Amino acid sequence: MNEPVFIIPLWADLLAVGLGGIQGALFASGFRGQRRLDFLGVAIIGIMLGMGGGLIRDLLLNVAPVGLQSNWYLLTATGAALLGMLLAGVFQRLNAVIVGLDAVVIGLFGAFGTSKALSLGLPLVPAVFIGVCAAVGGGVLRDVLVGLPVAIMHVGSLYAVAAGVGCLVLALSHELGASLPLAAVVGVVVTTVIRLLAVIFDLSLPEQRMLYRRKVAVETTAIPIVGRDGE
Repeated sequence: MNEPVFIIPLWADLLAVGLGGIQGALFASGFRGQRRLDFLGVAIIGIMLGMGGGLIRDLLLNVAPVGLQSNWYLLTATGAALLGMLLAGVFQRLNAVIVGLDAVVIGLFGAFGTSKALSLGLPLVPAVFIGVCAAVGGGVLRDVLVGLPVAIMHVGSLYAVAAGVGCLVLALSHELGASLPLAAVVGVVVTTVIRLLAVIFDLSLPEQRMLYRRKVAVETTAIPIVGRDGE
């Protein structure tokens, strides 16, 4: 018997879009680059972060982007971005709120992406890949738009790691017999917890510069020491 296609509830999808829109607007409203962003720029960043993950997910799955099939997605993302701008002064003093929103958004988009991929018949590994791309895709688009290095490549971020572990736990739970909705909830929780722990305890992957410096140190030990006069 074929498993019924997993359908993301509209309210859950809009919740992820709204949280992403707020988080993106909060980021953009506090951005200081060579030029500050105006209201339209802040709104666009919020909309992109709110809808980017879902658009990337559907494009990779070669299905019609759900976010463009209903008026509610753009309206929700725009309204959330405006709300984020209006409350930016309040939220900027509550750093824990921004970090928490960021972690939840990553978890939601990762879970939705993996669940949808599994329901369409993709194997476990590609499904996890889709989930990770959906989880971090909005953040990648945000950073590209504002001309910053991509956040998932920063030391200490663990964005992709948290999303990957959460999506993998989701996929494995489903393989072991859990329903997709239940596995999705587990995936969101795992991703959120890992991301928050990474921030609280300053966890990170090894910095590539450390590996480079070690390589240079080994190579330079073979270089003869020359005196000041070249003798």
